[in-house]
Amino acid sequence: DKAPLSKSLLLVLSAISILLTLLFQHYQKFFVYNLQAIKEDFQIWRLVCGRTICLDLKDTFCSSLLIYNFRIFERRYGSRKFSSFLLGAWMLSALFDLLLVEITQYIFGITINSLPSGFLGPVFALFVPFYSSIPRVQVTQVLGHFSITNKSLVYILGLQLLTSGSYIWILALSGLISGICYNSSILKVHRILCVPRWVAKIFSWTLEPVFSSAEPTNEVRVGMGATVDIQRQQRMELLDRQIMMSQVAQMRRQRQQQGGMINWNRLFPPLRHRHNANYQDHRPSEQGIPPPTEVSEEQVARLMEMGFSRGDALEALRASNNDLNVATNFLLQH
Repeated sequence: DKAPLSKSLLLVLSAISILLTLLFQHYQKFFVYNLQAIKEDFQIWRLVCGRTICLDLKDTFCSSLLIYNFRIFERRYGSRKFSSFLLGAWMLSALFDLLLVEITQYIFGITINSLPSGFLGPVFALFVPFYSSIPRVQVTQVLGHFSITNKSLVYILGLQLLTSGSYIWILALSGLISGICYNSSILKVHRILCVPRWVAKIFSWTLEPVFSSAEPTNEVRVGMGATVDIQRQQRMELLDRQIMMSQVAQMRRQRQQQGGMINWNRLFPPLRHRHNANYQDHRPSEQGIPPPTEVSEEQVARLMEMGFSRGDALEALRASNNDLNVATNFLLQH
């Protein structure tokens, strides 16, 4: 949802790659990233075909998973800015591909006639904003020393893609350099290599209705966070609220069967006077009892939305010094 460009890249490029591999193998020659043909025969069209469709299904699978993970940038920046980044990284990485091949031949004497095909340059370029803008959150530790974070799986996929071919490191290096150049505030590349507004509007009118996804209707609406971790946290909070509501409903049925209110004098005396300096041995004196705590009507309303009566909500908030979490826990547990 909210990432039609990522979805179109994921579906279209993967479908064409699978069809070329399984059914139309005699057309694969048109999608080979042949540098010799580009330089000697001036087959410039190979820059488009050879740098768009993967001819190796393993590369297709890894790049598709990376595009799926990097859809967060389209949600954060918008489709136009995201497409501008992909276009700029694609054009810059094509230039750096040729430069790196010439440098490799000049320094090491290695002649490279072709490189792995596919939309690999922009995919590797997306690791630059992923590294710099996505927060690192530790999930667990392995052997007490190696940290597993929320970004580890993406880096592992990138490493798997990096080791899939002999000269794919050239595409990875050119992609990273192009991503750094595009994100640089000094070079101002993003102001030159960008998708015009009228082009973005045309694709928005024609392609976005095809690849956009409808928002799920069978779930409670959740605010969309800026990162995967925020979205995961929001989903966890939603599940917690659903569990809480089920517990509230069960407790209400039990209270209706019992036919009475909660005995707050039995449950909350220690909690009510836990901050009273004169309270000793759980037997507060009449002179040491503090004045009633002012209760927020907003918190009372929130507890009433969970199914508690106004009297129980007021007593719980007063007894917990207006702490909504403590009051909710005691209402649920008792």
